[in-house]
Amino acid sequence: MPASPLLVEFAIALPIALAVAYAVAWVVRRLFGRRLRLSLTTMAVISLLGISVGLLLAGLLFYGQYLWMPTTLLLAFGSSIGLTFVAASIAAFIRPNYGDVDVAALLVAGESDHVEFKETARWNVREHKKDPRMELAIAKTVAAFLNSNGGVLVIGASDDGVVRGLERDLSTLRTPDHDRFELWLRDLLSTLVGRNAAALPHIQFAALADAGTVCALNCPPSPKPVFLTAPRDGGPSTDLWVRVGNSTRALGVDEAVEYVSRHWRPTLASLVTGRPAGPTSGR
Repeated sequence: MPASPLLVEFAIALPIALAVAYAVAWVVRRLFGRRLRLSLTTMAVISLLGISVGLLLAGLLFYGQYLWMPTTLLLAFGSSIGLTFVAASIAAFIRPNYGDVDVAALLVAGESDHVEFKETARWNVREHKKDPRMELAIAKTVAAFLNSNGGVLVIGASDDGVVRGLERDLSTLRTPDHDRFELWLRDLLSTLVGRNAAALPHIQFAALADAGTVCALNCPPSPKPVFLTAPRDGGPSTDLWVRVGNSTRALGVDEAVEYVSRHWRPTLASLVTGRPAGPTSGR
């Protein structure tokens, strides 16, 4: 018999508890899907706390309980599931809504640090042709919103909020309809900022009376940095784009390192809501 059986039990129980906590966290995250922005690590910690609560209850409520008794195991497992599910429900409920927006109101209010208008996404209005530079500008703005506090990009409206419509962009597509345009947008963002980041914006089309139809991308704050990779002379470049006032700009290496360390610094609020934490995230 070991000299310290309790230590042996603890050594065996600890990795099992971690594995169970991870499994519970993974299942709960799968159940909630995209509604839940809490990371798997955060969920696993909550699940592990649930196991601890269950063991505490077993010790307080039942006399003579040991670690491997069925009642103890059931309480630990049940508490883990319960606490993880409750935490996920709260986080999903208080998560800001990044669905449809009132596009007409945004056009009246004008551009700001959270709103930007682009007349086209593919068509160069000065040179009257399709231009990859227009596409890159769209990706930069989306990346900047994701890396900041979120925002809405409206495509099909001039800088002063006048609706120009999507006809010129649609004419560049093989199938000129909104579904194809959204698919093209997702593919563009997947190529330039990655698939995970490309899936974050909510895309909607809004028909504004006789003025035309615009496309709005409602971008939530990203839970991690989004880097834009674009071709440049001498090879591809990778940059971190952010919003500075009502403009979009790339940060240098030193600035990017400092920005990432501040903006995604974990806090209690960020752990609960899944939103990035930083000195500007509460604006």
